[in-house]
Amino acid sequence: MIGMEQKVILRPGERIDQLERRGYRIIQNPDTFCFGMDAVLLSAFTRVFPGETAVDLGTGTGVIPILMEARSQEGSYTALEIQPDMAEMASRSVQLNGLENKISVLCEDLCRASAILGKARFDIVTSNPPYMKTGQGMASPEPSRALARHEIACKLEDVVREASALLKTGGRFYLVHRPGRLAEVFEMLHRYHLEPKRLRMVHPYAEEEANLVLLESVRGGNGWMKVEAPLVIYKSQGVYTEEIWKIYRE
Repeated sequence: MIGMEQKVILRPGERIDQLERRGYRIIQNPDTFCFGMDAVLLSAFTRVFPGETAVDLGTGTGVIPILMEARSQEGSYTALEIQPDMAEMASRSVQLNGLENKISVLCEDLCRASAILGKARFDIVTSNPPYMKTGQGMASPEPSRALARHEIACKLEDVVREASALLKTGGRFYLVHRPGRLAEVFEMLHRYHLEPKRLRMVHPYAEEEANLVLLESVRGGNGWMKVEAPLVIYKSQGVYTEEIWKIYRE
């Protein structure tokens, strides 16, 4: 572990956390922003095949492309992050894991992703975007948390529009969001020629309503969607279900 840590510089407040997959680690700063379970679930929900190229919009710490590479050991990834400090941290996590030839981190605005990277070039786009509209709820005084949770730097339409523009015909867009905005999500997907194909609701407990939705859409796909069995996080207080343990163990 010491040898690995010597490969990168840690800034004040940062730490190295285990990802429990292939020995990969990630740099995080708990005073600014740390990834959540939604990122882990999205990376597990996303399918990557040999030779495919992927873009992660609003990558934050870079956890989604790192976990996707760890899970599939396939594909090449471009990660966009608008915050310079966060993008630099994600780049150091890529370096920490020796993935420079698989993952590129760019400090860019996802609202301009297709102008920067080119249109119709990618097989996969992923995004764990801000869930809350500006003015909804209390915005965090910490800028990184505020940008991650509220639509300050980008809106849902920006994410969907750029995902559609980046994808080849038949390319796949993977999104995690809140069920309360699902009608709006569907409206935006159809507006930008993305057809929902797989949907899975995520519930904290079996008897509670869903608080996350995982969605796969296809650029130019036909009108048929599979609704998968619900994913339940906890079987009792603080005890994960077997499926969640399997996701983490994989």
